[in-house]
Amino acid sequence: MTGLPASLADFGPAALAAVVVAAYLVVGEPVAGHVLHRRFEGRLRTDDGARRSFYRRLLVLEWGLAALAFIVWLFATDVSAGAVGLRWPQEWPGPFTAVVVVVVLLFVVASTRQLRAGALLEMARPTRRPDGFPPARARHAEPPGQSTLALLPRTEEERRLFTVVGVTAGVCEEWLYRGFFLAVVTAVVGGAPSFVLVLVAAVAFGLAHAYQGRAGIITTGVLGGVMAGLYLDTGSLLLPVLLHALIDLRFLLVPASALPASLGGPEETSQT
Repeated sequence: MTGLPASLADFGPAALAAVVVAAYLVVGEPVAGHVLHRRFEGRLRTDDGARRSFYRRLLVLEWGLAALAFIVWLFATDVSAGAVGLRWPQEWPGPFTAVVVVVVLLFVVASTRQLRAGALLEMARPTRRPDGFPPARARHAEPPGQSTLALLPRTEEERRLFTVVGVTAGVCEEWLYRGFFLAVVTAVVGGAPSFVLVLVAAVAFGLAHAYQGRAGIITTGVLGGVMAGLYLDTGSLLLPVLLHALIDLRFLLVPASALPASLGGPEETSQT
């Protein structure tokens, strides 16, 4: 297990900044994510460059927040690199690690097949009724999985950007929600059992994905807890980063040809 800080005093003059950044991850990030994704959904109906713009915004936000947390840690001179997971695995591999890797690989395969099936089903949906009008459905009452499909890249440029986004998510989110966040939580409460840290990490990570709805919160929360357990088991962020990036990059296994050209596109605004 990683040698987490024993108290907030370990952060020294950076203690207040560390608490503020950690609090933002729990409270501010869900709000920012919701606003960002709603704007994206609105632009997607009229702007062909909406996905590229959205990917770039994600990159700026994630790297900016990760850099801020890194600077705060640099000023916390009594908090070692090992205390925030910035080292090679200390116990690797172990039974827990092996089980997690297998489960994650099975999840990647199963979820990719499900996404592909959902994409093909969406392509088969009629874009117009026999009377010439669009199918009757609420503008924001998206079918299950459609919000995820909307995020997937279609063009080569989008796929290149999405690859960078996937790697960024693995690096930045593991650093923020496992390495940095758990160090601050442990310091604030003066130490906590591993199962409590896993639960806290799961809740924080699930809330950060509140824009995906209840199912998204549960799924990402479980994954966040698993990654936290893996981090605490190995004492390093290395394996969680690699697995997290793999989970996000699995979307590239869904070929663009299997995706609908547009989700919530012009047909929803045209009545002619």
